[in-house]
Parts: sequence; structure tokens; C-alpha cells
Amino acid sequence: MRAITHTRPGGPDVLQLVERPVPEPGPGEVRVRLAVAGVNPTDWKSRSTAQPGPDGQTPGQDGAGRVEAVGAGVDPAVLGQRVWVWEAAWQRRYGTAAEHTVVPAGQAVLLGPDASFELGAALGIPFLTAHRCLTVAESLPDRLGPGSLAGRTVLVQGGAGAVGNAAVQLARWADATVIATVSGPRKAQLAAAAGASHVITYTEQDVVAEVRRIAPDGVDTVVEVSAAANAAVDAQVVAQGGAVAMYADDGGAEVTVPVRASMITNARWQFVLVYTEPRRAKALAVEDVTAAVLDGAVRVGPDAGLPLHVFPLAETAAAHQAVQDGVVGKVLVDVTA
Repeated sequence: MRAITHTRPGGPDVLQLVERPVPEPGPGEVRVRLAVAGVNPTDWKSRSTAQPGPDGQTPGQDGAGRVEAVGAGVDPAVLGQRVWVWEAAWQRRYGTAAEHTVVPAGQAVLLGPDASFELGAALGIPFLTAHRCLTVAESLPDRLGPGSLAGRTVLVQGGAGAVGNAAVQLARWADATVIATVSGPRKAQLAAAAGASHVITYTEQDVVAEVRRIAPDGVDTVVEVSAAANAAVDAQVVAQGGAVAMYADDGGAEVTVPVRASMITNARWQFVLVYTEPRRAKALAVEDVTAAVLDGAVRVGPDAGLPLHVFPLAETAAAHQAVQDGVVGKVLVDVTA
């Protein structure tokens, strides 16, 4: 099979297109023939710093394709099914930047007949991260679905990013009022297309004043892309018992939390990383994201506020560079091209 691998950490140039044997699934595993792979910030960060094993590492946590082989203990009824794959390369050799990958059966989730492989490859890390951010507050339910966030208000800082887009779409599916912040008019259009109820341009407007105008009692959760820059604002807008869910590290920046303001509201400052979050939370997220897909509630493409940037497998290095450079939208790799 064709696969992207690297044998040492470094820049995108360490990624090489090679021929590898098709992997065989072990007990409890499935092999997926991939159509599309997703690229996330953690892919290039891991490539830059982590030492691969002696046989090299294929990057890529997310993807979509069809199950073509099953290991012992796996129901053969899943053979041929369309699936989305999540967390493929976490502590495993076979990621999704390849024609085939092998994952535990629970990490190849039925996609349904209507969703595209592009949508399936865009789910994984962004949507599971967004789900955790939307359910981590003590005052909120730990499941998402129609009506679960009715009467609640969510603030998505950076509503035009991949996780921000996922948070907007999931929160709207759950009937929340969604406020998104963006840096300019183009991103405002994307956040609105995703379904944000209100969009604030933070370079031109007072975020605290605007949020308090929309939600006088504050917001139930903040989905936070830049805690180091926004902590003071978040502390002023979070509601009683609410949470600030931080999922990005700003390149290793440190966060200063306003203690007194957070004490008054009994706010929770929660760090979020899908790979190490509690197993139950992750399992519920997979179930809820799948339900949203089957409901037709999540989409990709510019009309959904998430432009797609698709690269052929041989140009995975360029795909990594695009994510590293902060391209607006979702970067995908067409494994079949």
C-alpha cells in the first residue's frame, strides 16, 4: 500500500511517500481502506517533536473509508460498511495518511449512507474536542442532542476554526444560543454559516459588552482557542457554575486566571485534550457526534462555514504546512488521488 511515513521528527520535509505491506487486523481490530484523511494541528506538532518507532510512523488521527477486514472477535457484519475513524495514530503506528489503517473496532464508527467521506474525515478530533468543551461544565448535561442545551448560551472564541466550527454546529443542534467571536468579516460569514446566533468581531467590538448584552447572566460555557489572550474576558462573561474549556495551547503560552472573579461564579477552568480525556466522556462524544451525523445536523464546506482544502496523498507535507500556517477551514488528504 501507499503510505506517508517519517522516521525522525522535524518539519514537513521528513514526510515520505513509501510502499508498505498492507497491515492485518489483530483481535478486536478492523482494517479500513481509506478514502479521505483529516489533518489536525496535533499531527504536525507530533511530527515535529515525537520520536517515531524504528519502523517509522504514519501520521493522521482522522479519516473515512470502508471496513475491508476484521480481526478475531469482531462481527463480520461490519465488512464493507462506510465508517469514520478517530484517534488512529495515538500510540499506534498506523495513522490515516495511507491507503489502509488498522484500529480497534470501536474507533471505526458507522458513517451512514448519506454522509460524505469528506465529512467523515473532518469529524474525529475537532468534533470530539468540541463535544467535551460543550459538556464539561457542572451545570450542563454530559450528552448532546436536540433540546439538551435549550435555554443555555455558549460562547465560541474563534468560531471560524475547525474546532470552533464543530462547537457551533453541535451547540446549535442541541438548541443552544451560540455566540461566536472572530477577527474579521470573512470569518464572521463563516461563523454565521455554521449556525452562530450572534457573531462578534473582537477587533472592532467590545466582547464583554456585547456578550453581556446578549446574555445578561453570562454564558454557560466558553469554548476557548486562546486562553492566554482571552482569560480576562472569559472571567467576565462566564455564568454562575459555568466553565471555560481550553483546547489549544497558543504555542506553550501560560494562562493567568482572575481568581476572585472565578470564585464568585464558581467557574471551572478546564483543560481539554481528546487523547487523554476520560474514557466515558470520549465514548459519549463518539455516540453523540454519530447521532448528529445521522440527523444531518453537521456539514462541511463553505456553506457550513468550513471551507475544504484537499491535497493528494503525495502532497501530505503541503497539507501539514497548510495547517501549521493556520489556513482557515479544514485540511483533508484524498488518499485515492
